[in-house]
Amino acid sequence: MVKEIERAGIPVVHICTVTPISMTVGANRIVPAIAIPHPLGDPGLDEKEEYQLRRKLVEKSLHALTVDVDDQTIFED
Repeated sequence: MVKEIERAGIPVVHICTVTPISMTVGANRIVPAIAIPHPLGDPGLDEKEEYQLRRKLVEKSLHALTVDVDDQTIFED
């Protein structure tokens, strides 16, 4: 699905917990997530820390959308 959306000219960021799978399916912009059962959060954190964690992921993903990529790229910290 990611590749087809990209082919239509719309940049896509794939947030995932297992980046090799994203590489296999051909995602161009990959942002590593937190953990398999909770990809976009950590239930062990308090509300403020959870918010900061999620915000960081969203900001990283938005940044990835602005970067021109020629090949598959994993956006680490």
